[in-house]
Amino acid sequence: MSATHEALVRRGIEEILNRGDMAVAREIFHDDFTFHTPVRAEPFRGPSGFVDYVSTIRTAFPDIRFTVEDLFSDTDRVVARWSARLTHTGDFFGIPPTGASATLTGIHVYRVTGDKIAEEWQELNALGLIQQLGVLPDVEKIPRPVLVGLVKLRRLARRR
Repeated sequence: MSATHEALVRRGIEEILNRGDMAVAREIFHDDFTFHTPVRAEPFRGPSGFVDYVSTIRTAFPDIRFTVEDLFSDTDRVVARWSARLTHTGDFFGIPPTGASATLTGIHVYRVTGDKIAEEWQELNALGLIQQLGVLPDVEKIPRPVLVGLVKLRRLARRR
């Protein structure tokens, strides 16, 4: 079963994410599929929700190419650690194109039910991506007093 689940995840990464074949989403995701991502408070729902998300990513980064670095499974879960090379040539959640090339890394955990993916959780290095795009300065280049001030502001905001 594990090899079958891993093949299903690899198919999604290769055909949907890398090739942009959105029709595959209906074949590999359950109708009630849920995609949890840190880029949005509410999860994307159903194969069409995932297609919307991927379309946004592929519009911002048309040359995006994912590479699976590690893939393993146990019972109904599959974990993929990946990297992606990309160039920012379109709007990305309100960030205008910078033309910058970047590498994004992340981990996805998939829950497979039967022969389809039922749920997916995404963790990615969004801060690293934003810094590579030149939207935020490298943390190492921010003066220490500014960083200390930001930490103090965050603690103050948590108390309220």
